[in-house]
Amino acid sequence: MADTTEFELVSPDRLLISEPVEMVVVPGVEGDFGVLPRHAPMLSTVRPGVIDIHEGGQVKTRLFVAGGFAEVTEDRCTILAEEALRLDEVTAETARERLQSARDDLAEAEDNPSRARATKAVSVAEALVAAASG
Repeated sequence: MADTTEFELVSPDRLLISEPVEMVVVPGVEGDFGVLPRHAPMLSTVRPGVIDIHEGGQVKTRLFVAGGFAEVTEDRCTILAEEALRLDEVTAETARERLQSARDDLAEAEDNPSRARATKAVSVAEALVAAASG
């Protein structure tokens, strides 16, 4: 059996996944990074994008995260996500509808805090559309 590292993905509403993995690729704010067993400890901000879980040299599972934080130790990778979804549960149509709604909210935003929230929602929705379409 190949070496594994524990991977946990937690969102505010649930523990999405907790299992040993051979490798996980995370969308870090400074670029994607892979986590293998015995990885050097690190912390990273996670940007909206896709997490790929590898098994047997191939991508086994794809998950979408709306951003968050990753903590990597020698034997564990934990991601605290603002929002997390299994990509197989998202259709391209649903993602496009979310993007349109976010753009409508941005157009209607009347103050700086509302614009900032709407701008972030548009960014996350654009990443979701790209992930669901690809």
